[in-house]
Amino acid sequence: MENTLHFQRATLVVADLERALRLYRDILGFTVEYILGGDAVAYSRQVFDLPAGAVVRLCTLNAPGQPRTLALVEASGVALPLSVGVRRSAAVLRVADFDSVLAGAAALPDVQVIAEHPLRTHDGRIGREAGIVDADGNLVVIYSIPMAP
Repeated sequence: MENTLHFQRATLVVADLERALRLYRDILGFTVEYILGGDAVAYSRQVFDLPAGAVVRLCTLNAPGQPRTLALVEASGVALPLSVGVRRSAAVLRVADFDSVLAGAAALPDVQVIAEHPLRTHDGRIGREAGIVDADGNLVVIYSIPMAP
């Protein structure tokens, strides 16, 4: 139905797509749907206010059962300012193997892991959460809530 709200995807800007895929694909478990460049992604230059001279590519990523739920816009060939200070957005992801994801992210150069924190949901469930800041300053919060026995 076209008259209802539909969340298509979140999009993050990165300076190096292959470097970003080491986290988002290899550690977090997304799969690549497609990568486009050129005129097909010209609007990304405008909406993300990317510098003139940037080579722009769009990579859409699938989560299991969720096609194209995350996208990475690569702006290469120019210096992108690193996001510092207050983080203004986050992708929040439930992961199956919390310890493996956290260890894998910690092993990547230029990735910062924010110390794990106990998670208590609004309805009283108990779990774990931790932040991961990618090489471009994008924040991902991972969490896991064990199933009740």
